[in-house]
Amino acid sequence: MTEATPRPRALITGASGGIGEAFARQLAKRGHDVVLVARRRERLEDLAAQLAEAHGVEAEVIEADLSEDSAVASVEERLRRGDIDLLVNDAGFGTRGEFAVLPLARELEELDVNVRALMRLTHAALGPMVERGRGAVINVASTGAFQPVPYMATYAATKAFVLHFSEGLHEEVKGKGVTVTCLCPGPVRTDFQRVAGVNDRQVPAIAWVSVDRVVEAALKAVAARRAIVMPGLLNRVTTGAVKLMPRFAARRIAGSMFKRGE
Repeated sequence: MTEATPRPRALITGASGGIGEAFARQLAKRGHDVVLVARRRERLEDLAAQLAEAHGVEAEVIEADLSEDSAVASVEERLRRGDIDLLVNDAGFGTRGEFAVLPLARELEELDVNVRALMRLTHAALGPMVERGRGAVINVASTGAFQPVPYMATYAATKAFVLHFSEGLHEEVKGKGVTVTCLCPGPVRTDFQRVAGVNDRQVPAIAWVSVDRVVEAALKAVAARRAIVMPGLLNRVTTGAVKLMPRFAARRIAGSMFKRGE
């Protein structure tokens, strides 16, 4: 009698809401066991119970504030067990305002979560994946990764790091059975806007893309072993246009969108 093939297992950071939660729901629906990571344990436990009941999957919970070294270390330890087939680095946040007057501690925390934690977790996951000859990592960046964004300078810079870091790793591991994909969504209705202080009305209605569509596009990109995925035709067109215009024009346009009071 042959043993049943174990279900694939995904670890998702930022899983208590938004894109991370959508990843957890879609992956569980597709038969993945999931490890849910975020700061809000109650929301994680509620989500884990829903997924287990609806899809019969195993759903672990790790409460972790990824701005703290000890919390990142606990997730690294879980990744190094070697049973994670897909890592989704979704945890992250943005700040808005003039950098010179924003609280520096919060900007550094943004750097810790968006860059340092993502780098550490990717490193912890890739070693076992390369050794097994299979696995995938999705790093969530933003369309803001393709240009400077005045009044969200730190956020855009962190996402530029995520994009370039992910592209580099994609080339390093693509011949080893492992895929690294950078997801670059544009506007998505999540808690991000509220936390960052972004006014939804500043974004044209046509630019919004649903979280489910974003996740579906990302999973298709991984299956196709693509390095970058940018859901939404308008986002792709806009980003393409930014590449063609002078950099001074790109940053002035972005600044006019995100300057407070406008």
